[in-house]
Amino acid sequence: MVKHKHMDLPIEGMHCASCVLSVNKTFGKIEGVEDVDADLASNKLHITVDTKKISYEEMERLVKNLGFELHSDEMTIRIQGMHCASCTMNVENFLIRLDGIFDVKADLTSQTAKIRYDSSKVTLDEIEEVIVSLGFELLGVEGQTEIDEEAIYQQDLKEKRNRIIVGLFFSVILMILMFSGWDPLMGIVHSINHATGLHISSMGLLSLIVSIAPFLYVSLPILKAGINGLMHKNLNMDVMYSMGILVAYISSIFGTFGIVLDHTFMFYDSAVMLPSFLMIGRYLEARAKKRTSDSIRELIGLQPTVATAIEVDENGEIISQKEVSIADIVLDDLLLVKPGEKIPVDGDVVGGESYVDESMINGEPIPKVKKDGEEVFAGTINQDGVLQIKAKKIGKETVLSNIIRLVEKAQSSRPPVQKFANTIVSYFIPVILTIAIVVFLIWYLLLGASLLFSLTCLISILVVACPCALGLATPTAVTVGVGRAAEYGILIKNGDTLENAGQIDVAAFDKTGTITEGKPEVDDILPYEGSDEDLIRLAASVEQNSTHPIAKAIVNRAKELNLDLAQTSEFENVTGKGLKAEINSKEVLAGNLALMESYDVQVSQEAIDKYHELEKLSKTIIFLAQDKTVKGILSLSDKIKANSKRAIDELHNMGVETYMLTGDNESTALNVAREVGIDNVEAQVLPENKLDIVKKTQANNTKKVLFVGDGINDAPALTQADIGVAMGNGTDIAMESGDIVVMEGDLENVVAAVQFSKKVMRRIKENIFWAFAYNTILIPIAAGVLYPTFGITFEPALAGLAMALSSVTVISLSLMLKRYVPEIKRVKN
Repeated sequence: MVKHKHMDLPIEGMHCASCVLSVNKTFGKIEGVEDVDADLASNKLHITVDTKKISYEEMERLVKNLGFELHSDEMTIRIQGMHCASCTMNVENFLIRLDGIFDVKADLTSQTAKIRYDSSKVTLDEIEEVIVSLGFELLGVEGQTEIDEEAIYQQDLKEKRNRIIVGLFFSVILMILMFSGWDPLMGIVHSINHATGLHISSMGLLSLIVSIAPFLYVSLPILKAGINGLMHKNLNMDVMYSMGILVAYISSIFGTFGIVLDHTFMFYDSAVMLPSFLMIGRYLEARAKKRTSDSIRELIGLQPTVATAIEVDENGEIISQKEVSIADIVLDDLLLVKPGEKIPVDGDVVGGESYVDESMINGEPIPKVKKDGEEVFAGTINQDGVLQIKAKKIGKETVLSNIIRLVEKAQSSRPPVQKFANTIVSYFIPVILTIAIVVFLIWYLLLGASLLFSLTCLISILVVACPCALGLATPTAVTVGVGRAAEYGILIKNGDTLENAGQIDVAAFDKTGTITEGKPEVDDILPYEGSDEDLIRLAASVEQNSTHPIAKAIVNRAKELNLDLAQTSEFENVTGKGLKAEINSKEVLAGNLALMESYDVQVSQEAIDKYHELEKLSKTIIFLAQDKTVKGILSLSDKIKANSKRAIDELHNMGVETYMLTGDNESTALNVAREVGIDNVEAQVLPENKLDIVKKTQANNTKKVLFVGDGINDAPALTQADIGVAMGNGTDIAMESGDIVVMEGDLENVVAAVQFSKKVMRRIKENIFWAFAYNTILIPIAAGVLYPTFGITFEPALAGLAMALSSVTVISLSLMLKRYVPEIKRVKN
């Protein structure tokens, strides 16, 4: 990558000189920033950075922490022809040199490159020019170009398969010729030698004639890529393969005609077999890599392409229906979904009743019954009844589209461990070339081995050494692991999260909607004046202005009783205490004891005693006061989720300390914590105070904290925590709030996310181990260390096969993650 890069980054949110000063001051302290100048007039951040020390993501995070936003255009391009780690590094290193490109992430598994850029400074044509100059093909831009990936994939496999068949067929023929001794050119060559005084090998000449066409056909893609690499002064794996193949073939030609080398230098069969084995490796690798991306393709395949639009009369009777394209659906369209069909959009059921399989959204295998007023989601499957739905979210706004977007983004991200692999790859090829040459010189000049043996060692080292397995170790495991987690309704957003989630020391939870159901119900109605209905009417009239779960529960009770609610004015949400409003010019308060005290409402001892009695039962208590007089008490209870205790127990088994942060009263909080086994409790905490508690718990970055909240009120704490988990129910979910999104709001899936992190990171380390093991074991063998003692040599063709198997091994290990079931799910099942 270019070491020093000047960027003019669009920045939004600066509005005064102090904003500029804070940006300049913050970046001026960061290692890797050579020069910085925030320009208020143009809203640009002019910055020169050392790209090896600071990434675009880190700059973006710094700007966001200051309260501003970096804006750049984004596109993901499809590239054909990348097949090793050095290919992706070349794409990144050369594209980043273009003025106007801020960040490039090439992904070997998906054959894509995600680019952050300024569209006013760089064009797609310029990007394509760079891609083509590197020897690759730009297939198009995702979302803008129709790309038939299956056709491209099948054509690529066909070409590789044909080259493998041709190569192996002629390799066998060459081996048969050499071992059979049959030599139809012997007489002709003898006459030529006698007449000219040359020393041409008749068997070598026959092998040359038989091999030249298949050699060029099989080797051409590798040789072209190698030559292209040299033209760009890039040492990539194709350069090494090309050197090995050409050394073998040219040595054979020299040996055939007795130029410098004698007739013992006959590598024709190896020279054809070697690229054939390399092609076998790439063939198997292509098939395996496609399987690693199956999860995202399956998600995309869930999106229906057509729907049945209907019109109804004033009585709700269907008067017409027609099949329409998904793209033609607009908001509030009425759609008919028959049994077995996929639901085309996110919407509300307005007619019919049926069970719907939502496992593709939330990972839960049990279908849910859907009837009038219930929400349904695109891609889920209607099972047994006919549903009429009204479209509420369409196209890219649906939950399924958001899931696909998040999974694609996560699969293309890189955990920090990838930096280690990239560092190794950047030094790998020069080191291997040096080792190959040094080994050749040692055997030939110092140890007196034959030129044939020395060349054999050089060729074998060039071919067997391969960083491809290292390059595939991380992205394949991330792709499969993130996709598998999505099948359980767990959306892990990026590589950093994937790596860090398994290293947490503390898990902190919000209470309502996280540990508890978040759907409180009215239990006790204790009026001091009037009837139960009067108290509910008064409370619901105030609470109808709020979206809090408690408010919804009280309003729902009023609806059940068919009560008419009063109009309110001067509504105010008193943070952490309750609500205040005016009804018929009278001040009405609905909230906790602290609210009553704040407004000097006299609460009788009887009411206080009742408050403590209900509090001990883990109930939430609401005082109702009108004109400074307590009118009664309502109590609500929120059931603890069935799996909360088991999830907390599993975290304890993993050595994770647990906290509960809640705005509820201390007695209720302690009762809930006691029931589920939470270690530490912070009660009566305002939303903004949760941030401070998380900071304190992190203890100067010595502990990694995971915070679980609803993704909206808890946004500051979610952002501050090392890992923020946003709980959702698959509907109006705060996709951007947390590092992990749990679709179904299932606490078990929080634990499962941690277990996924541990498993994927363990698999990445295993992959890296095996990638190193292949090279560590086979390079010395190829160098001939076993020859003096055991007489073992490593033939170049076998070296090529071993190299191919190293990549296949790593991908196969990653693919095993497709069958992984988190431990907490295994226990449940």
